[in-house]
Amino acid sequence: QVHLVESGGGLVQAGGSLRLSCATSGRTFSSYAMGWFRQAPGKEREFVAGISRNGDNANYADSMKGRVAISRVNAKNTVYLQMNSLKPEDTALYYCAARWRPGPSANIATMPYTDWGQGTLVTVSS
Repeated sequence: QVHLVESGGGLVQAGGSLRLSCATSGRTFSSYAMGWFRQAPGKEREFVAGISRNGDNANYADSMKGRVAISRVNAKNTVYLQMNSLKPEDTALYYCAARWRPGPSANIATMPYTDWGQGTLVTVSS
């Protein structure tokens, strides 16, 4: 099991940027594929971005492509989400998630994640 703690959320104006971080502890970080999800008020949780165990493969939601970048530093047990050109509709609680050693055919965007953080709130004002 891995423990996930998100940080970096806050209030930002439309067009601004934020960098979210997810620090992990517990099992070997490099054995986990990592993902970011978000849940806006009154909406279901949705996939934002995911990254493979060694960082050589990333996947993004169509709504975020070109505006976000996921990265990881295995030596720091941390995954990041850089978000640019933020819009009011990006306002949501952003969650970090982990999946232990997914198979080679697993889809980072659609596979089930097993460990979740508590979330960090991102609010984008117009």
